[in-house]
This record gives sequence, structure tokens and C-alpha cells, in this order.
Amino acid sequence: MLLYHGSNVGGIKALEPKQADHERPYVYMTTLEAVSAFYLCNAVRRPYYWFPYGFTKDNIPIYHELYPDALKEVSNGISGYIYRVEANESQVIPFKNIPSARLAIKSVVVDDVKKTNNVYDYFLECESKGILKIGKFEDKSEQSLKNWYNMIYEYVKEKNMIFSPRLLVCKIYTDKIP
Repeated sequence: MLLYHGSNVGGIKALEPKQADHERPYVYMTTLEAVSAFYLCNAVRRPYYWFPYGFTKDNIPIYHELYPDALKEVSNGISGYIYRVEANESQVIPFKNIPSARLAIKSVVVDDVKKTNNVYDYFLECESKGILKIGKFEDKSEQSLKNWYNMIYEYVKEKNMIFSPRLLVCKIYTDKIP
């Protein structure tokens, strides 16, 4: 199976397991190239990896903007590398709740790499090809935004991230919703 991994580090020949906010180090990969690009522009400080995305009924990833121009703010001008690997089912395990995610506990050899000079432009290209949707902030209902903000709040509490500066943006918009 073809898998993808996004990184800001170039020249990687093998992907090594790294500790994120889970119980052990993993190599995080996805079956969808567009999803791997989310990890080039992490809006939450490492070791946390949280992105407001989901999937349509047709399994197309959809990035949900939770404030105006959110995707552009976190990805415009950012460059990085999308690594491709060929793995068999015995090398990876599915990641809970994310249908396209796969985890490896051992290093995985890189087959190919694509440099992305501007991740926002890449996302717009993916959207034009129909392999990514961008759910604009302006198109969301107040209830939908409340649900997202509540989910973020619970995650922040769980991970003890309450003082992260980027999360203040969500607080500002949450306060504006009745």
C-alpha cells in the first residue's frame, strides 16, 4: 500500500518512530497525500498534532476553518516534504477514528519525496482536483462552530495545553457566539 508522511525536514531516507502525544513512538502516515500535507503546517505546537479535519461520505478529506482564513494563515508560505513509502499490511496498524491513518512502530524506508514550496497553494490545487475540500468558516453555522470549539476545549484540557497562544484565537471567536 502507498502511504504518505509530511515533514518540514528534507533528505529523510527512512521514517523513524517519533513520540507525539500518544503512549509510544510511531511513524505516522496516511493513505491520502493531501492529508499528509496537514503535518507540514502544524498550528498546534509539537508534540501535539491536532487538525480540524474530517471526511466526506466519499472519503474526501475536509479541512474545517474555525476562524476566517484559518487554512491560509497556518499554511501560506510554509514549505515542506511529502514522503511516499510502500508498506505492506504487516508493517502498519490503523489509527483509531481516522480512516486514512496508519502507524508503524519500526522505521519505514522512503521510496519517493515531493517538495512543496507553499502548502497553501498545494491545498488549493488539491481542492481544484476534488481530492480535498475546504470548509470555510463563513459557511459554518453557529451551532457547528460551538461544537468544534467545545471539542477543542476538551482536547486542550485533556492535554493540559491551556496556555498555548494559538488557542486564544479560538477563545476570541467562541466568545462572539451566543
